[in-house]
Amino acid sequence: MLRGGGTSLARFCSRSVGSARTRSIGPLQTKTIISSSSVGGGASSKFHSFQSTTLDQQTRCFFFGSGGNNDDNDGNDKKDCGSKKEKDVDDAKEEKKDDSSNNGNGDEAKTGDSSEQSATLNNSSKYKKSRTGYSSAGSNVLVPSSRLGFGDQAPRYPHLMAIPIQSRPVFPGVLTPLTITDKETIKALEKILANSGAGGYLGLFLKKDNQHDVTKGLEHEKPEIIANAADLYRVGTFAQIQRLTKSESSVDLDDEDISHPFTSNNASDSDHHDIHSATSESDDDSSKPYASLLLMPHRRINLISVDEVGPPIDVTVSHWDRLKYVRGEDSSRDDTIRALSQEVLGTIREVAQMNALFKEQVVNLVPSSHMFDMNDPYRLADFAAALSIGGSSEDLQAVLEEEDAELRLHKSLVLLSKEKEVSKLQREISAKVEEKMSEAQRKYFLTEQLKSIKKELGMEKDDKETLIEKYRKKLAEYPSIPEEINETIESELDKFSHLEKNSAEFNITRTYLDWLTNIPWGVVTTENFNITSARRVLDRDHYGMDEVKETILQFIAVGKLKGSVQGKILCLSGPPGVGKTSIAESVAAALGRKFYRFSVGGMSDVSEIKGHRRTYVGAMPGKIIQCLKSTGSTNPLVLIDEIDKLGRDYRGDPASALLEVLDPSQNSTFRDHFIDAPVDISKCLFMCTANDLGRIPAPLLDRMEVIQLSGYDVPDKLEIAEKYLVPKSMVSSGLMVDESEASKETESEKEDKGENESPEDEERLSSYHLADGVPDNLSIDRSALESLVRWYCREAGVRNLSKKIDKITRLLSLQIVAEEEGAQLTEKSARKSESWTVSSDNLHEYVGKPIFTSDRLYEKDPLPHGIVMGLAWTSMGGSALYIETQGIKRGLDSEGKPRGGGQLKTTGQMGDVMKESTQIAYTVARARLAEIDPTNSFFDDTDIHMHVPEGATPKDGPSAGITMVTAMLSLARDQPIKSDLAMTGEVSLTGKVLAVGGIKEKTMAARRAGIKTIVLPEDCRRDWDELPEYLKEGLDIHFASDYSSVFEVAFGR
Repeated sequence: MLRGGGTSLARFCSRSVGSARTRSIGPLQTKTIISSSSVGGGASSKFHSFQSTTLDQQTRCFFFGSGGNNDDNDGNDKKDCGSKKEKDVDDAKEEKKDDSSNNGNGDEAKTGDSSEQSATLNNSSKYKKSRTGYSSAGSNVLVPSSRLGFGDQAPRYPHLMAIPIQSRPVFPGVLTPLTITDKETIKALEKILANSGAGGYLGLFLKKDNQHDVTKGLEHEKPEIIANAADLYRVGTFAQIQRLTKSESSVDLDDEDISHPFTSNNASDSDHHDIHSATSESDDDSSKPYASLLLMPHRRINLISVDEVGPPIDVTVSHWDRLKYVRGEDSSRDDTIRALSQEVLGTIREVAQMNALFKEQVVNLVPSSHMFDMNDPYRLADFAAALSIGGSSEDLQAVLEEEDAELRLHKSLVLLSKEKEVSKLQREISAKVEEKMSEAQRKYFLTEQLKSIKKELGMEKDDKETLIEKYRKKLAEYPSIPEEINETIESELDKFSHLEKNSAEFNITRTYLDWLTNIPWGVVTTENFNITSARRVLDRDHYGMDEVKETILQFIAVGKLKGSVQGKILCLSGPPGVGKTSIAESVAAALGRKFYRFSVGGMSDVSEIKGHRRTYVGAMPGKIIQCLKSTGSTNPLVLIDEIDKLGRDYRGDPASALLEVLDPSQNSTFRDHFIDAPVDISKCLFMCTANDLGRIPAPLLDRMEVIQLSGYDVPDKLEIAEKYLVPKSMVSSGLMVDESEASKETESEKEDKGENESPEDEERLSSYHLADGVPDNLSIDRSALESLVRWYCREAGVRNLSKKIDKITRLLSLQIVAEEEGAQLTEKSARKSESWTVSSDNLHEYVGKPIFTSDRLYEKDPLPHGIVMGLAWTSMGGSALYIETQGIKRGLDSEGKPRGGGQLKTTGQMGDVMKESTQIAYTVARARLAEIDPTNSFFDDTDIHMHVPEGATPKDGPSAGITMVTAMLSLARDQPIKSDLAMTGEVSLTGKVLAVGGIKEKTMAARRAGIKTIVLPEDCRRDWDELPEYLKEGLDIHFASDYSSVFEVAFGR
């Protein structure tokens, strides 16, 4: 069953150590190993980090020497010895004859013979006496030790040099390679060979894995170094050196040059030259000495004592006698050993069938059948243990130390059983992987075959051709492609057809073509030129905003008359919440255009507008090109939101990039950085939104048509709340159902049948009714909406009003569901009134206490001296602004003269412009007081402190000039101003009243505050005339061109 022979040993040598040539070692044919590489050594310190001793665990040869036996041989096998001796002598003669014929002389054989005749054996004591002053003339020494005896016939030295080994012990008869990295140990080995002359002997002991070893974990630990005798196991192996191979850095370890007795003198003859220097493959290891040993273990030995820790290590040992098993002494024991032996052989056979690596190990480990006695349980146990690749060092050492045949077989069988289980697991894993790979390969082959078949039949093309065909099919759908764009696309398609799929340029070109072919060249949506229909759509979604609606209707009328549509740039400016963004979507619906919105608030990268260069990773076009691709048309309505909040940093100024986009004379040839070709966006309708026009750069503002959207007055908010906000909120809360949504299914069915809808059907206004389960009397009364507008939501827009209404409807939904389920609500959420109607009386139950408790800061009439109400404009709309002044009498100094005088102090977080207005107003007030009452010295005797309430709110602007002058004159003349008077206007140093803006917002603020009389600049008369009548109703308006007119209204004649 198990066969090997000298050829297996030769195979092992040539594979495990290096390149080889045939060489005679004793009577057995083997190969001389010329090592080409090995493992480098370490530093010279005694305690170094361990580098594992190189033991070729997987390719060992189980070798029992001819002419004798291993440790289990007792020299009694005379038959084998006699027959082998005659055969080996013949083999040796034939080899010598072959060597002579191959090399032309017989120098090598002669040298070997003379060396063996003069050889002397060594032991440790002799080696100690000549410990220094030796340098080998070569680095590769082959020791012809065949005539020194093997197994029990080998010498029995009591004192030996010991070599610690790691990982696993060495069993007798196993030809073992070993790497030495310690310089002192290498020197000692050379001297052993030099002094013995016939091959030195060593003791091999397994090194214990000592967790508390002080050398463990150091950087250059060496296996040849031990800390104390306890580091070695007590049972080892007596081994003979077969060959010593040294690295180049190890050749000159000593200064003295001593020729090795087995070194050939004929260096020119390659067959007779047994010395060669191994060259390290690594540059880092080239300077580190190391030596490779080939050892033949003979028998087991016991460690008696460690005479010197070294390195090198000297030990005293005792040799084991051959253990013989005699059959017939105990039949039951014979049966047990026989069963164990058969189980071991069967397990080896099973593992070899499952594991190819293990099978190769078996073939290499058994030289021949006559060298391996399966009937000897000791040999069989050692053979089985040597086969174990994954066995632990402790288990293998236990086999080495075991003297009982049955126990040794049992321990070896345990190791083989572990190998068997590992091989099974490995086989299962391999089967699973192979199954997956086979399935994947099968699928791949079938897929490739299917592709080939389809390609041959013309049913399918490769990916590149498919893409090009898709691009051309896409381009054929467009009505007209500009000539320059067409040339660019054709050029890119031609380049694309010659590119490799795996190249980086392929993906770049593919992305570029994707964008070029997805821009809707020449595609426009059908415009709606019906003014009536457009007006109905605009009125359906928004209340008021007449100026915006009129502008859109004019745009439609011009397009209808010209028969073509051109783009336009509109800018809607107004407070938050007045519907700037939402009306843009309604405009798109009224015009029949696609709608696209993007916000530029905080944008600081020019590439967001004009795209990235194609050379950048992840490059893509800007928002304008993305808009065309997204909408699929070249005439969409593009809403640029928050244009007054553009950012600016090192990446550029987007406001400058928008100059080209929003210029009708330039945007017909807009060039995006990514597309790098002219794109016509002149048909797009651009609408921008802003809260403050002052923050928009002047060149950009100059390109837009600005439409001011003022805030909503109380009547406007009430109409919006009743018609839009309340129904929308109730539908979203589940209290109402929109009938128009239910009719959409019917309309879609009509479209499927091809029935056309009338314009009236298209623009049908929404109608609502209460949902099932909702009380019939549930409603929000108009008085509740008036209270919301007056005492909760005074801002110019309706966003906060919408939030309050949503809060009411959500609480109503909760109360309805709670009553249906009988759930208990908190006191705050429970319904307190019997009616389901929300009115001004129970409004506080739903939205809390009013935020504003009064329209005015001062309710009394007249106002205190020195206080006048002004009107101001903010981004949130108009507001009433009081100007307060207070006089401070000057004190007397040490000489009795008044201190100070003529000073003005201002507070209220006023801006620079408003602070200048206070100084101008102070000068105008002093001049007017001198004209009116020359005897009044109030300003000379008193310091003035002026304050604008709500100090946490920043204020700026010149429009409070006449109000400040009036407040200081009221203080100086000790004459109050009536409480229903408000004024606004800038005053010049000579008393001229200059025009201001925001008249509509200021008028609405005055009405909210209950003002009856308003003073405005004469130049603002045109703004007043444009106001709706309901804002003018009940107001006494006065226009002033000079402050004298303001004085007459405020103080009378």
